[in-house]
Amino acid sequence: MAASTASVTAARFARIPARWAAPRPSEWALAVLGRPEIGSFLEGPAFDRAGTLYVSDLAHQRIFRIDPAGEVDVLVEYDGRPNGLAVDRDGGLFVADYAKGLLRIVPDSGKIETVLAGHRLEPFRGLSDLVFGPDGALYFSDQGQSDLRDPVGRVFRLGANGDVEVLMEGIASPNGMALSPDGAMLYVAVTRANCVYRLPLRPGGGLGKVGVHVYSGGGTGGPDGLAVSADGGLAIAQFGSGRVWLVDSDGLLAGSVRSTEGKGVTNVAYGGPDGRSLYLTEAESGSVLVARLPTPGTELYSHGGR
Repeated sequence: MAASTASVTAARFARIPARWAAPRPSEWALAVLGRPEIGSFLEGPAFDRAGTLYVSDLAHQRIFRIDPAGEVDVLVEYDGRPNGLAVDRDGGLFVADYAKGLLRIVPDSGKIETVLAGHRLEPFRGLSDLVFGPDGALYFSDQGQSDLRDPVGRVFRLGANGDVEVLMEGIASPNGMALSPDGAMLYVAVTRANCVYRLPLRPGGGLGKVGVHVYSGGGTGGPDGLAVSADGGLAIAQFGSGRVWLVDSDGLLAGSVRSTEGKGVTNVAYGGPDGRSLYLTEAESGSVLVARLPTPGTELYSHGGR
């Protein structure tokens, strides 16, 4: 991808406090990053109606809750691998858990419910991210350890009626998920192929012609988390580059957001009172960053629909 035409620098919004950030052994970090110890690995930013931000910690099985002033506490710590997060209209927190499948947490009580542990009597390969559609359908990626050598990743749809559908399979590392403002186009970050797919959603179910929306580039990883602006633009967290690429509704480069804390930008979410703040999870420093953008994010399902 070419250099940005307009660059914005993100400032620190919050950092995991020292009492929770000290490096300690992590089975996940050793297997995935080759590091026996790590303080945290932040992912999955998601806002509720009150402006509370939830972020997951893949390394140590925690979900943090951050208030609008940037104060951090632990919502829950459990035996799982929480990754992507999304809030439903009742305030429940849905979790794409790499180890346990699709979960729902009630924030007030911390109660954890299993929504789906697998598909057709088989466990998932390792869920990564998820997004609600305007009709209440939930789309989620089953990434596992898929890559270009073993493209076995899948994308699922859980209908509001409980029906589960495999929308697409044979993907080399499906990761971040986002929907166009009208809910008609599903975007999927394909990390190991360094691109973002567009999946046209048919009204009666299934997909239209699937194609590449954006070819990405830079860093040591690939496109990770995604977020959509109200005008149909896409924010793409490019892991290992310290950048979020901003593309317009046609998939053309419009700008970038630069991290000042590290290169491990994993995911993004629009928030703030007017929706014009883009929040970034930065895994190297255990920080959440924020940048002001001219266009707000598309209205979240949890905030009343689109």
